[in-house]
Amino acid sequence: MPLNLAEYIIDVPDYPKPGILFKDITPLLQNPNAFSHCIATLSELYSKSQFDAIAGIESRGFIFACPLAIELQTSFIPIRKLGKLPRQTLQAEYELEYGSETIEIHEDAITPGSKVLIIDDVLATGGTLKAATNLVKQSGATNIEICTIVELLFLNGREALSDTKLTSLVTF
Repeated sequence: MPLNLAEYIIDVPDYPKPGILFKDITPLLQNPNAFSHCIATLSELYSKSQFDAIAGIESRGFIFACPLAIELQTSFIPIRKLGKLPRQTLQAEYELEYGSETIEIHEDAITPGSKVLIIDDVLATGGTLKAATNLVKQSGATNIEICTIVELLFLNGREALSDTKLTSLVTF
């Protein structure tokens, strides 16, 4: 019987600042059955997609992208916060609900024409994923899909990503 992953995600009010309701995936990660079910679900969803690479967004996107890349026998590409990658990078700045951030990817991370799946833990306003999508496009990928574990529907982040196929496992 499939697990209800939403049962393993808890609300943390006023984090990281007053007025924000943070969706904490830590209980999902702490439960081996729930975490395993999550990775198995992702693997089943994408087993026939033949991605050239799976890109995970720092840091919680790494948690899901790495085991999925192993399951699908494809490469993992880190999309990191500014200043964390050692070679030449492409960068994108974006707005969060509570500030701004810059992410980057190695310039040579993606072979032109590649099919890439971008994974992050939560889709909120869409800023992080839009920036990541732009970086992956700049790197030469021509076929991009996005997957999140959680989507916060009330923040309408999907609208910022309307030109990209998007799948979320749990919606609130």
